[in-house]
Amino acid sequence: MIRSKNTLRYFLPVLAVAAYLFLYIPIIILIIFSFNKSDLPLVWEGFSWQWYIALWNSPDMWHALKNSLIVALCSVALSIVLGLFFVFYGSRNFLGKLLVMFYASLAMPEIVLAVGLLSLFSFFSVPLSLTTLIAGHTLIGLGYVVPILHSRFQELDKRYMEASLDLGATETQTLGLVIIPLMLQSLLAAALLVFVLSFDDFLISFFCSGGSTQTLPIYIFVMIRSGATPMINALSTILLVVSSLLVLIFSSLKIKKMDFLQ
Repeated sequence: MIRSKNTLRYFLPVLAVAAYLFLYIPIIILIIFSFNKSDLPLVWEGFSWQWYIALWNSPDMWHALKNSLIVALCSVALSIVLGLFFVFYGSRNFLGKLLVMFYASLAMPEIVLAVGLLSLFSFFSVPLSLTTLIAGHTLIGLGYVVPILHSRFQELDKRYMEASLDLGATETQTLGLVIIPLMLQSLLAAALLVFVLSFDDFLISFFCSGGSTQTLPIYIFVMIRSGATPMINALSTILLVVSSLLVLIFSSLKIKKMDFLQ
């Protein structure tokens, strides 16, 4: 009995370490080989910055980056505005009962949402473009924004809102001068989360962007299909660093963990 307890005591830490190694060793290899001098992705010939320089001089990469930023920023703006309006105006009437629909989008596989959006656009003969891509990413973003903002809105002291209305402010003025400042931290956290999700998304971008619109994840996919080079490692490393910084900023904001799942 004692031996089994000792075995379990050492087995679990070893299993945890093995799981972390399984997750992070491929990322470490990716970063190392992004500085590879060789034209082959997995043949080390020495340290070099040439693939980062080639990436900097690639017009296709800059075009894909511009599209990704446009889509991500528009998705953030639409998700925050629509989510805030839904929480503030809808939570006090029958629309509040529709909150569960936003939680459902979190549990639903993204491939199902992507195919559903593509079918919807095809049914209404909407041409695929940046507009349809922004619509798809906004739909994904609302699944995170609404639960986060709704949870924070429920925690607010309603006396602030009642005092504002009693003093003659309209609901719109109360929203802008009272509610938004009190929810600013949650708004920033939700915006960062939606930006990261949109910037790194592949499935929605692949199904809803059309042939003329290319984001960074699709650009990486096309590069891999045409022949992998260490430039893919360089671009992936940059995306990893940017995403990690945004996640750190998101984590530093003092909101309750997993607030959007409550």
